[in-house]
Amino acid sequence: MKRFKLVVAYDGTAYCGYQYQPELPTVEGFVNDALSELLGENIVIIGASRTDAGVHAYGNVAVFDSDTRIPAEKLALALNTKLADDIRIMESLEVAADFHPRKNVIDKTYEYRINTAKISFPTDRLYSYNVKHNLDIEAMREAAKYIEGRHDFTSFCSAKTDKEDKVRTVFQIDVEETLRSELIIRVRGDGFLYNMVRIIAGTLVKVGEGKISPNEIPSIIERKDRGHLGTTLPAKGLFLMGIRYKEEG
Repeated sequence: MKRFKLVVAYDGTAYCGYQYQPELPTVEGFVNDALSELLGENIVIIGASRTDAGVHAYGNVAVFDSDTRIPAEKLALALNTKLADDIRIMESLEVAADFHPRKNVIDKTYEYRINTAKISFPTDRLYSYNVKHNLDIEAMREAAKYIEGRHDFTSFCSAKTDKEDKVRTVFQIDVEETLRSELIIRVRGDGFLYNMVRIIAGTLVKVGEGKISPNEIPSIIERKDRGHLGTTLPAKGLFLMGIRYKEEG
């Protein structure tokens, strides 16, 4: 039995999240079905990040076990012929039998995309959150520096989270302006709580609007109270960019 790793990209618009749910369209469900058909055996993948409905990904990771004779590097191309155009296997390779996609993670990188055009293109409605007024980008960058570091992120997670330990490390947050009226909030950390990146993005928008001062962020973190922060921005602006593992260097 061999273990295979897949790098999975998807447009999350049409799906009820990544994780398998009976009777509902999910990314994991369709990948399971495609693999089972391709290999002629019942395959259930193990995923790295269970992204919510509407969230997109360029670099989610999954593994599965099989005795298939198909070369690992050719599985991606074969599998893509059986998947809809909004799911793509970007890479397939054989890994050690004990490799697990949720263990030995160095970091995960997410991007939240905000469209700042007064009149936005129709396709932007699916992949970004529209803010029609000016934002103070420098204030947002200043606030982001306070969020970086190792903290108890109770203030930055949904009450629906099932995690008791809410301490995480945010290594870096960048707030980047692009040439097409887009603002990208890029967050890299060792792990994230439920809705944490969307709440960070919503808080930085409130800072950009002048509703929260950057120097309020440390006390907000200390309060461990979700009620003092900005809204949870919509899922459609969130992208899982990639996951790095210790064994990959």
